[in-house]
Amino acid sequence: MVTFTLALALLIGGYFIYGRYIERVFSPDSNRKTPAVAHPDGVDFIVLPNWKIFMIQFLNIAGLGPIFGAIMGAQFGTASYLWIVLGTIFAGAVHDYFSGMLSIRKDGESLPEIVGRYLGGTTKQIFGVFTIILMVLVGAVFVSGPAELLAGMTPMSMDMLFWIIVIFIYYMLATLLPIDKIIGRIYPIFAIALLFMAIGILVMLYVKNPPLPEMWNGFGTKYESSPIFPMMFISIACGAISGFHATQSPLMARCMKNEKNGRPIFYGAMVAEGIVALIWAAAATYFFGENGISYVNEQGQTVGYSGAMVATQISKDWLGSLGSILALLGIVAAPITSGDTALRSARLIVADFLHIEQKSIYKRLMICIPIFLATIAILIYSMSDAEGFKIIWRYFAWCNQTLAVFTLWAITVYLTLKKKNYFITLLPALFMTCVCSTYICMANEGFGLPAIWGYSIGGICTLIGLLLFIRWKKQVITA
Repeated sequence: MVTFTLALALLIGGYFIYGRYIERVFSPDSNRKTPAVAHPDGVDFIVLPNWKIFMIQFLNIAGLGPIFGAIMGAQFGTASYLWIVLGTIFAGAVHDYFSGMLSIRKDGESLPEIVGRYLGGTTKQIFGVFTIILMVLVGAVFVSGPAELLAGMTPMSMDMLFWIIVIFIYYMLATLLPIDKIIGRIYPIFAIALLFMAIGILVMLYVKNPPLPEMWNGFGTKYESSPIFPMMFISIACGAISGFHATQSPLMARCMKNEKNGRPIFYGAMVAEGIVALIWAAAATYFFGENGISYVNEQGQTVGYSGAMVATQISKDWLGSLGSILALLGIVAAPITSGDTALRSARLIVADFLHIEQKSIYKRLMICIPIFLATIAILIYSMSDAEGFKIIWRYFAWCNQTLAVFTLWAITVYLTLKKKNYFITLLPALFMTCVCSTYICMANEGFGLPAIWGYSIGGICTLIGLLLFIRWKKQVITA
């Protein structure tokens, strides 16, 4: 428990120390009008209370990643703790903060618009298509998970298909209606459930005091079935850094009243997610069995791996009947409240790219119809094949982290042009470039190359990225 406690303290301290430094680097201006104040439209640009914006941002970014991703990352032992702490403080929270604040400064622009502004028009077009694909993947994969959980909590007549239909109908309404009509009203309730879940599991960790791995016993565990680098950095994504977050930050940038609120909303929400991921990583590490990720209940029965199953059993055994219901509602709320805003982000990205105003429900619907159809097609594929969901999830995980690479490079260019400390995003950008390029070379869903080739190509890609940046920087200085 010593390593876990230290990691938890570092996450909290990181918000107050490094988060404040990042805020000083950006220099928010409380006198500058935010997009919601400058031109409210009653649909997306609406001033909301700060506490509600934090809740929405937290739920937007806290999908299945910090729970299921952390459970899958349990095989890496204390290395998972280290990645969650360092990734959250120095990469993920910085990534989320700057993507949100740049959107505020650029009149509420969507992520592809921001990336294109600093990495060029061609990159903007490619990145825009890439981002929309990722948003559709999120909408699809974040239906199956909560539907499975809800089916297990309700009568047999309300099976998984029933809940998929219900959740998708909700997604359509949340995507089309003004942000304060559904999202702004129900998210606080979901947030309470999610926070209760995290606090409940945290308390029980200290009450039960399980023999968690300690850092002085080495990184990883004897159960580790894949190399820590790069696999862990893809498995534990949303709990450390996630490109998906940068697509969500502009949604809240369009609802803020003051730039000074950026640190608690963007940096703070990421730290809160890191804490959730750390708690689940610790709990899942405790339940990591001899045959891989499995759960051994109080009767000594071993339950095979399933992210939803492990989360359900931990909640039931540790929190009791009532506590487990509230905890599971939090687990269900997390992906649902990411899936709806993912499709909403897709609508706004298309609208920004095509310069289509969104006050008209008809124009919103015309953009959403193809997005909904694409999401349904992917969802049908994931259900038609036993391995369909796993395949889509793995591609989503890689696309998600690749999105973060582009975002970090765009922020690095911005900081360089502003003559500010660009190393705070350059180093994470280089690291994530190496992670993503190495992973796609080695992974089965990628090129499936031997490790030596994967590491070599990943290193070369990272070096090329650094050299291109140095060359560009010299041109900027001499210009």
